[in-house]
Amino acid sequence: MPGKYKLKYFNFRARGELARLIFVAAGVDYEDFRIPWMGEEWLKMKPSTPFGTLPVLEVDGKEIAGSYTIAGYLARELSFMGKTSWEYTQIDMLADHCRDLYNPLILVFLCEDEKQKAAMLQRYNEKKLPGILAGFEKILCANKNGKGYFVGNKVSLAEFAFIHVMDLVDIFVPNSLDKYPHLKALRERVSALPKIAAWIKNRPKTDL
Repeated sequence: MPGKYKLKYFNFRARGELARLIFVAAGVDYEDFRIPWMGEEWLKMKPSTPFGTLPVLEVDGKEIAGSYTIAGYLARELSFMGKTSWEYTQIDMLADHCRDLYNPLILVFLCEDEKQKAAMLQRYNEKKLPGILAGFEKILCANKNGKGYFVGNKVSLAEFAFIHVMDLVDIFVPNSLDKYPHLKALRERVSALPKIAAWIKNRPKTDL
């Protein structure tokens, strides 16, 4: 395992939080380097990043860019990707669909036209969200009748990605898990894990 991690991101949860959850769950020390949103510090830093974006993870002086690339790397390094290639693929599939839930909401958040924003959110709520949540519920219930985790017997990247995306979904679509009791219970179980619960309680308070 590498000796030194530094996560560079803005002072938001947003695209940096999934990596933070993985670090916390693994009990691995890292530098949580935060900068103000679109401030002078970012303008100076931007040209030196791999793609002009954040988050960036520095690993012993080498850099990785992209929130889900970072999360996947950390999940592999810190043993949150299952025990077999099939489990790995299932976990990766679930995380990928969490990203499908996440990205449209960022566009909603950034949209300045209120009428357009309302239309985007309606499409999301009617066409995107129900299908993915129903799929998640079905997969969860196929493993130990929904009483454990999505895949296997251990918390994985899939659960971290799920509780992370639901944090954002709650802002725009409150009570979206009411029709999915097993998912709702899973979220509560994972959020109650001691290290995760302590992080959620004590992490910096931000709007997003």
